[in-house]
Amino acid sequence: MSTHILCGRLFTGLTDLALGDQRMVTGRDGRLIYVGPSTGAPAVAAGDELVDYSHAFVMPGLQDVHTHLAYGNAKSEEDIDLYHPMEFRSIRALFFAQQVLSAGVTSMCAPGDAGQISIAVRNAIQWNLFDGPRVTAAGRYLTTRQSLTDWYPSWIGVPETSIGRLVTSRDEAIEEVRVQVKNGVDCIKIALDGVQRRPNGELIAAFDQAELNAIVTEIHRLGRKVLVHARGREATLYAARSGVDLIFHAYYLDDECIEAMLRSGSTIGPTLTFPYNIIEFTQPHEPAALKGRIDDVRREYDTACVNLRRAREFGVPMVTGTDSGFAVTPYGEWHAREIEIFVRDLGFSPAQALHSATRLAAGFMAEAGHTGVLEKGRLADFIAIDGDPLRDVSILQNKPRILGVHLAGRKQSIPARTYDTYKVTDQSWANWTELHTQAHVAARGNQ
Repeated sequence: MSTHILCGRLFTGLTDLALGDQRMVTGRDGRLIYVGPSTGAPAVAAGDELVDYSHAFVMPGLQDVHTHLAYGNAKSEEDIDLYHPMEFRSIRALFFAQQVLSAGVTSMCAPGDAGQISIAVRNAIQWNLFDGPRVTAAGRYLTTRQSLTDWYPSWIGVPETSIGRLVTSRDEAIEEVRVQVKNGVDCIKIALDGVQRRPNGELIAAFDQAELNAIVTEIHRLGRKVLVHARGREATLYAARSGVDLIFHAYYLDDECIEAMLRSGSTIGPTLTFPYNIIEFTQPHEPAALKGRIDDVRREYDTACVNLRRAREFGVPMVTGTDSGFAVTPYGEWHAREIEIFVRDLGFSPAQALHSATRLAAGFMAEAGHTGVLEKGRLADFIAIDGDPLRDVSILQNKPRILGVHLAGRKQSIPARTYDTYKVTDQSWANWTELHTQAHVAARGNQ
C-alpha cells in the first residue's frame, strides 16, 4: 500500500523554489518513492491512501539543533539541576518532546541534559513506544572549573543531578567521553566558555587549545560529533581550530575565527531566539531586569548580529536552534522564530533560512542523509502550512496554520494538554525580589 500526498506547492529543500501541483508518494516503510509533478505520479491503486494538501504549502519538517529536553521550561539553574528526580524528569521530557513535534519540528538535537534523559526519550520514540520527534541525544556537558554548568560554589561542587559533568584533567575528560559513547550518545557537548574575563573584558576559554584538541580528537575517533557552547572569541577560535562540528552562539567571533571555521568546516548554531526572547519578554519586576541583565543582553545581541552577518557573508554555514527549555523559550512555542531572525537580522533570504532549518540542520542530526529534504529514498518527514513561508517566514510560528505534521508519512496527532507549571517545573524559592530595609519601605511609603 502506498500513500499519495497532493501538494498545492512543494518546497523540497533541493532548490529555492516551491513548485505547484506536485505529488509525493510513500511506500510502506515511510520513504518517498516519488516526488514530482502530479501528472507524472504513479497511479493510485486500490487500497492506497490519499492525503489532500492541494491547497497547502508542503515542506520538510523543521529541525531544531538546540532544545534541552531535561530543562523543563526552567526559570533558574536550580530548576534545571536540583529539583525533581531523574525518573520524573524523563517522563516530563517525553511530554515536552511531543510539544516540540506539534510545532512542526520533526527532528531535534538535545545538546546536553542531565543523566541519560535525552537518550531515554530518543530510544522510547525510536523504538515506537511513544510518538515524538526524532531526537539526536547528548549526555551531560563536559565542564571544568569556572565554565558553564560549574555555577555552584566550589564548596558545593557539581551535583550528580546536574546537566554538567565536571572534569578536572585531560584524562578525566577522555574517560567521560568514553563513558558517554558507551551509554549511546549521538554527540557530546563541551562547555567551552569560562566566566573569567581578561582586563579588556574578553571571556577566557575554560579549556586550553591542547586540552580541547585531545577531547575533540577522541570524540571523533569514537565516531561521534562534537558541539560546544562558545560565546566568547577565544572559545570560538579554539573550537574552530580543533574541528568542532557545531559551535553554539559564536557572538564575539572575529576574522581569525571565520578563517579557522572555513578551514575546519565548523558550523554555527547562533541560537539567537533565546537572547531575543529575554529582551522582549522579561518584565520590569523580574530579577533579570532588576539586575540589569536586559541591557547587557541587548548589547550582546546587537554585537552578535553584526559579527554573524559577516561570518555568513564569508560563507560560514549556520543552522537553526532556539535553546528551548527555559521559561522564555517554552517547548513548542518559538522554534520557528530563529528562521525569522535569520531573515530579519542576519541577512538570509527566506529560502536560505528554510534551508538552514531543514537540509543543513539535518546534516548534523543522527539521521543525516535520511531527512531534511523531500526526495526519492528519504523519509517522508514533512509539514503542511496554510500560507507561504517563502513570502513570510513568520507564519511558521502560527501553530493553527500548521495543517499537518508527518513522520515517515504518518500524520502525528498530539493532544493539547494543560499542566500546573508550579508543580512540573517551578520548584526553586524566590519569595522576594527586593531588600526591605527601613529606608526602602519609607521611600515607597509601604505601598
